Amino acid sequence: MHRSAIFVLAFISVLLLGATVMSYAKYKQSAAQFAQATATENETRLRYDRAVSEIVAIQDSLNTIVLGNGASRGAPAPSLDESLPPGTLHDTVLSRIATLKGAIERTKERIEELDARLRKSGGQIVGLEKMIANLRRSVTEKETHIAQLTTQVDTLETRVAGLSTAVEDQQLELALKQEEIAAKRAEIATVYYALGTKKELTSSGVVVSKGGVLGFGKTLEPSGQFNEASFAPLDTDQENVIRIPAEKVEVLSAQPVSSYVLEPVGKGAVELRILDVEQFRKVKHIVILKDA
Repeated sequence: MHRSAIFVLAFISVLLLGATVMSYAKYKQSAAQFAQATATENETRLRYDRAVSEIVAIQDSLNTIVLGNGASRGAPAPSLDESLPPGTLHDTVLSRIATLKGAIERTKERIEELDARLRKSGGQIVGLEKMIANLRRSVTEKETHIAQLTTQVDTLETRVAGLSTAVEDQQLELALKQEEIAAKRAEIATVYYALGTKKELTSSGVVVSKGGVLGFGKTLEPSGQFNEASFAPLDTDQENVIRIPAEKVEVLSAQPVSSYVLEPVGKGAVELRILDVEQFRKVKHIVILKDA
């Protein structure tokens, strides 16, 4: 009886030892599984945090691209300054649009790289797919706005070209009118004078002798023949004095005597000074006789 009890106790001890060993083995296995699960969770959380941080950074980058009436923050808006020459305006706006396109393309690359990394690491993390989809949608909206802006710039360029042509036509028309006005003013203001002795004026045909009896008592009168070579122009809007190198001077043409005055200016010189320009230039050709 005593030996049987000892055997039973020994058997029970063996069973308990085996159970303890098995329990310990299961404990070690569970502990390893728990550690693995914890490490996996930590790695997943780390990937999640990194992905979220990058998504936030990408979204911030997109938010800095303001289209329509603005541009990238910190940079001048692509305003259409009409004070600039057409070529400069077009080139400036297209340059800014190209900058926006470059920013959009870099953002798209970052999104695709993020998506590829997440897929390579074991599939998308729940919640990030929607965030990435939102980023793609935002990029698409920006691209649409840029395309619209490009179309607006092309339309504006056409309008500016048309306006430039219209302005050039108006400027040409204005220049022609100014030339016409200037020519008309000069025509009104300019008189022509012939200056010479009796012999000089007669030989050039500017004056003729009329009247008298038997060759005596004849008077000199303008012939009415106006050879341009015999007359000099005078713009009475610019000048009102004709200087004559003689001591005796007589105006033979029909200028009103009240419209001018003859004034000696030193020895051997006389000035014809115009007093009333409007009256004086009613007779366009002035004939001045001087002594020999």
